[in-house]
Amino acid sequence: MMTWSRRDVINAGAALGTLPGLSLADATGGMRTKPIPATAEALPVIGLGTYNVFDVASTPEQIATRKEIVDHLVSAGGSLLDTSPMYDRSENVIGDVIDAGVSRADLFLATKVWTDGRQAGIAQMKRSAELMKTDVIDLMQVHNLRDTAIHMASIQELQEEGLIRYSGLTHYTAGAQAALARDMQTYKPHFIQINYSLGEREAEQQVLPLAEELGIAVLINRPFQAGRLFRAVSGKELPEFAQDFADSWGQFFLKFIVSHPAVTCAIPATSKPHHMTDNLGAGFGELPDAAMRIRMADYFDSL
Repeated sequence: MMTWSRRDVINAGAALGTLPGLSLADATGGMRTKPIPATAEALPVIGLGTYNVFDVASTPEQIATRKEIVDHLVSAGGSLLDTSPMYDRSENVIGDVIDAGVSRADLFLATKVWTDGRQAGIAQMKRSAELMKTDVIDLMQVHNLRDTAIHMASIQELQEEGLIRYSGLTHYTAGAQAALARDMQTYKPHFIQINYSLGEREAEQQVLPLAEELGIAVLINRPFQAGRLFRAVSGKELPEFAQDFADSWGQFFLKFIVSHPAVTCAIPATSKPHHMTDNLGAGFGELPDAAMRIRMADYFDSL
């Protein structure tokens, strides 16, 4: 089977702009996927986060740009959109993008519950489905472990009713990972979502091995550490040892993440279509092996 580099993906994406009806996934055979442990359903390894970048007014210009970003995701074979009621208008905008012509069937919609109490939580989860114009939410996550026991019970109820497919727990700081590990063992969610990158590798100590042991899928937020990783390499060329698998620093950072055996999908956020195309390239071509991952981490630590 032919393997595609990030450069191949970008070039193919440009060429396909002249071929109506043919997607990048059709041309390449699709993005690399990993199985969700609970079901073996295949999930593409690069998705899209929406924090800040989808919190925009529903003007024709703003919706057209977000639709273009999601079109790039789907064209490359990606599917996961991650959002939250905490992200203000992000769920509304996802619904607007679906109304604008993105097929709901092409998307894996992940959102969160971020409130206190059973009734408020159920109401918020049902409202999320309405805003995103969907009858089924693929993944409902307890945001930042807020009222976890109550919401995990409610998520199970809504799974039985058919509104939700998978359950999850999230946090975005290393300091919360001990509590997250405890809740992983208590509630056995289908997914967790955590921060992990070359600059924040604490999850390697406990949470990622535990996810492998328990059969829990892992989504990664903050893959670029809010831009810190790019600032660390500003003005630097990719090291020669990375050029067999990376065409940009973004691919270097994302491939470090998705090459970890416990990681299922990374969800970088962007408001720029060309950055989405660049990020998606990390889902194609070779991945670093264990020895290369050590070399990548050592290189980053030396900067």
